[in-house]
Amino acid sequence: MLDTGGALPQHLPMRADKQHPDVLTGAVAGAAADVLALLADDTRLKILWVVMQDEANVGTIAELVGAKPPAVSQHLAKLRMAKMVDVRREGTFAFYRASDEHISRILVDLLEHTREELAAQAAVAARLRGSERVRASTTSTPSPG
Repeated sequence: MLDTGGALPQHLPMRADKQHPDVLTGAVAGAAADVLALLADDTRLKILWVVMQDEANVGTIAELVGAKPPAVSQHLAKLRMAKMVDVRREGTFAFYRASDEHISRILVDLLEHTREELAAQAAVAARLRGSERVRASTTSTPSPG
């Protein structure tokens, strides 16, 4: 099981005060945006999820994420350059694993958030469908008889 680490701050500073040490700088914001841009690919997210669970070779990763091995290799190269995955070589085989616990925690939180949002949207849609059925049954005209 993935260790998601210690507690996170209860709030994030939102002040734009230049004297405040927690203000997000342009350099930090830009670097964080670069990380998010790299994660903004569903195949890369799937690859990271696989290598967070256990190390795997390109063929196994490709099979698990439903992509072709050359595409997986290209994604892994980008993730390696960003230091999000490590590679261990054994003979002619390369085994990949997640290398950054921060990225792993971000991914776990992102997926948890996404699942909660999808469940909330499904619940709203179900309520709307239910209220439409009730409205349709109460507004239907009786058939002449």
